This record gives sequence, C-alpha cells and structure tokens, in this order.
Amino acid sequence: MQHAQTKAAPLPARSLQKSSPLLARLGRLGAVLSCSLALVACGSSADSADASATVQDDAATGQLARPDYQRAMYDPIHFKPAIESATDEQCLACHQEVLAPSVRTESLAGVQPAQVKAWYQDLSTYAGDQETFHRRHLVTPYAKQVMDLKCNTCHQGNDPREEAPGSSATNADDNLRLRKHVDVGEVCLMCHAKMNFEVMGLPEPWQKSKALFNNDCLMCHAAIRTNRHQVNFLKPEAIEAAAQGNGDVCFGCHGGRAWYQMLFPYPRHPWPGGEEVPDWAKDRPTTSLPRFLTGLPAQSAAAADAAQPAATEPTPADSAADTGAQQ
Repeated sequence: MQHAQTKAAPLPARSLQKSSPLLARLGRLGAVLSCSLALVACGSSADSADASATVQDDAATGQLARPDYQRAMYDPIHFKPAIESATDEQCLACHQEVLAPSVRTESLAGVQPAQVKAWYQDLSTYAGDQETFHRRHLVTPYAKQVMDLKCNTCHQGNDPREEAPGSSATNADDNLRLRKHVDVGEVCLMCHAKMNFEVMGLPEPWQKSKALFNNDCLMCHAAIRTNRHQVNFLKPEAIEAAAQGNGDVCFGCHGGRAWYQMLFPYPRHPWPGGEEVPDWAKDRPTTSLPRFLTGLPAQSAAAADAAQPAATEPTPADSAADTGAQQ
C-alpha cells in the first residue's frame, strides 16, 4: 500500500508574519542594531580623529593640552614631593567643586537648618549658615580670620590604586591610613580632639568649669604655655586677639568640636630657663612637624630650632631615669 507524499507549499511573507510575530520583531531589531553600529563606527572614527589631532598638538607643544582622567589621577602633583609645594590654585583647577555652595536648603525629612542646632554650633565662633566641610575650613569669614589652611595642609597624597598600607610593592613603605585621604591622627586631631581638662587641673570639663574663669582661657594662659599656634596654617596674632574675653575661640578647637574622643599630643615647647617636665608629657614632641613650619617668619623658624634640645652625652643615671619615658 503506497502512501501519497505531499509537499507543503511555502507560506507567503504576510502569512509568515502572522504566524510568527517574533521573527518580525527580530527583523526590526536587527535593522535598529545595524543603524546603531553604523553610528558607533562614525563616532569612533570622529573620536579617533580628535585623539590623533590631540596627540599631534601634544607633540608640537610637548604638553598634554587635555589630559584624560587616568593621566590626571597619576599626575606627579598628587604625590610627594610635588604635593608638598602644590598651590591652592593648582589643586582647585580640577577640584573647584569643593568650594561650591551645595548645602541642602532643608533635610530629607523637611527640617530647615534654622530650626535645629548641632552640638558644635553652640559656640559663638560658629556663625552664619550651614556650610560644607571644605568651605567651613577655607572660605568662611571665621576661617579667613584665624586660619590659613591650604589644600596640602591636610592632603599629602595617596595611592589611587590601593589605599591600604602594605598591600602592594609600591606602597610597602608608605605611612598610609586605611582608606583615608587625610592622616587623621596627624592633622584633624590637632583641632578636633577632646580637651584634656584633667592635666590642666580643672575640676570639671570646660563646659561646666568656664563660669569659674569667666569663659576666658587667657586668664591663665596669658602666662602659661605662651608659645602657641606658631604653625603655618594658623594666624597666631588674630587668634590671640579674638580670644580676649571669649573662651569659645580657644575651646572651639580644643574640645568644643571634638569629632574624635581621643587626645592629641601637642608639642610641648620648652620654656626659657627650663622646667621639670611632668611624666604625662615626657614623650611629647618639642616642636611641630617640619612641614607645618615651612614658610614661617625667620623669628618663628629660629624659635622652632631653639626648641630642639641640644644633643648631650647622657650619664648612666640619666639613662636609667629616662628609660621608658623617652620614646
């Protein structure tokens, strides 16, 4: 018995679209992709032409007229020693956005800044509207009055590839702070550590003791620890003038805005004629870091040099007494 073999006739295009709409959509998608690839090719050609022109310009001038992000990130100005002499103008040429006013007019919950005060705003030295971090330290009226902070006062460079110490061959010897662009222990603590009121002999923290001294730190410090603020990021004379009768000027940076609940070992400059150094201060430095003394007037630099104790040959008794005290 023979079976009849029938051959199916091909469906017309219209019937194919009706029977398989997915195929039709794929066809349209292919057409769109073809156009997109053509546009990308044209754009790539244009970019290549621009890049070739830039390279030619660079070859003619010997400088990068328009450095890309990778070149800018690894520019020598971001590393020592170049960053130590970098000017604010050089830094702000690329980072000018840090000084742009960008504080919200209200919080995400709808609270207006004038309706609430933070603990660090209680002091009279915190004036004006809320400001961003960099503006508060660089361009506000009070910052200009008593401070002379520069970009490289805080920023001393970091490894953009890896910010963890000892994690690669290139930063094995770098004194990095984990994931920090600024060394908090070296810079921030100078103004944002808690107040060591115990070693000052105060009965209670300054917030509770200031009434006994009419909120005037210079009542005592006019004659105690008189070598103050001799660093290149502060204005000593302006600070002394503003602190007359207003302890908030002093307390504002010495405990009034303690972002860190730890102490900072301030340099203990020797007094003329010598003094007996208490046990808690025997491991203190006798002068500020050299980079904070750069650019000071000659008399200040000379005073800093004079603060360094002369090297003498210790006696056996002195060595025994100093063991464990001098590190």
